[in-house]
Amino acid sequence: METVENITKTTIQEIERVLNSRTIVGEPINVDGRTLIPLISIGFGFGAGGGSGKGEGNRKGEGEAGGTGGGAWIRPVAIVISDKDGIKIEPVMGGFSAALGKIGESLPQLAEKIAEKMAEKKKEG
Repeated sequence: METVENITKTTIQEIERVLNSRTIVGEPINVDGRTLIPLISIGFGFGAGGGSGKGEGNRKGEGEAGGTGGGAWIRPVAIVISDKDGIKIEPVMGGFSAALGKIGESLPQLAEKIAEKMAEKKKEG
């Protein structure tokens, strides 16, 4: 079962690498004197299994196999908005676009900043 153990360890290491504070609290984005910080909810699940055996009769030999599978989801839950009037948290209701709509006149600049951040992350990744 060493194969399953190695696969499971590798999977857990990758999950730990992905799950950090920047995964839950996004990078701050500055738009028109406001700082916007996305808060994100994530979830995941995975399983691993394997087996080994020896052949009998005409099927002699030994074998071992293992595998993992999993899934994950990410969804925005709120945006922290900091500006000259203070700090407030706007919950995301009905998706990310609803939260962006609350920001009002900064929407075009915000969309541009988000696109830039996403492009930067793709280059790094």
